[in-house]
Amino acid sequence: MEKTVIVGLVNRNQNQKKSQEYLDELEFLSITAGGVVEKRFTQRIETPNPSTLIGKGKMDEIGTYVKAK
Repeated sequence: MEKTVIVGLVNRNQNQKKSQEYLDELEFLSITAGGVVEKRFTQRIETPNPSTLIGKGKMDEIGTYVKAK
């Protein structure tokens, strides 16, 4: 099984509830493809980073988590 992490965004166009719905759908798709979601991350951000969509701090947090696994 592939291990995955998924990331959701909360911003002025997408509230916490909608973000969780999207994460639920991503998790289902991961499972359908034979994966298992190890961790879900959420980023509250007003203006997504054009290259990563999430901020540097969240990128570092995810990187630290993945390296620890």
